[in-house]
Amino acid sequence: MPDADQPHTAAALFASIAYLDSLDSATLHSVSRTAVKRTYEPDQVVFLEGESSSGLCVVENGWLKAIKTAPDGREQILNFLGPGEVFNAVAVFASDANPATVIALEPSTIWTIQRETMLRLLDDHPPLARAVIQDLANRVTHLIQLVEDLSLRSVEARLARLLLQQAQTDILPRHRWATQSEMAARLGTVPDVINRALRSLAQDGLIKVERHQIQILDKAALEARAGLET
Repeated sequence: MPDADQPHTAAALFASIAYLDSLDSATLHSVSRTAVKRTYEPDQVVFLEGESSSGLCVVENGWLKAIKTAPDGREQILNFLGPGEVFNAVAVFASDANPATVIALEPSTIWTIQRETMLRLLDDHPPLARAVIQDLANRVTHLIQLVEDLSLRSVEARLARLLLQQAQTDILPRHRWATQSEMAARLGTVPDVINRALRSLAQDGLIKVERHQIQILDKAALEARAGLET
């Protein structure tokens, strides 16, 4: 039997997301009543590249990764997805198949807003349509930066940029799943190369690598290694 509190939980989650905060309370509760909640275990596939899209996904808790996979099995991580993030927008609004595979990295809960519901909301709520356009533009920018990094920057520069982007007040928490293999797949290389790059940055006094976090010690120097100096 469905949990009677689920629509309230979903409405509260949706209201906290910038993507949907232009919707009024009544609309959010209406959407939440048709949203579908699913839970996933680590390494469980949420959907595969090429599958048809069921709707827009919102992460309630947990972490996931969006990947492309080569014929030899090698992964390229496109993005990590955490609490409060929205994904699968391209498939929903382009009426196309899922462009990437999404896999849970830890126990995760996801709400899916059906595609027909999202299209109706776009027709009825112009501010939401503007938010969708902005979000899709940001995703294009992210992919352009990813291509630039993979094509034009060294592994050490890509690593330095990633640390700067993901650090919170000069601290980058290390999730249990954030292995060097996962980091290598994010940066388009192999774990041994990532290990050498981390050691090089640490030996030069730019970062301090600890079990549960990476601390940025010299932000200006790390920005220079990333090619971000002004």
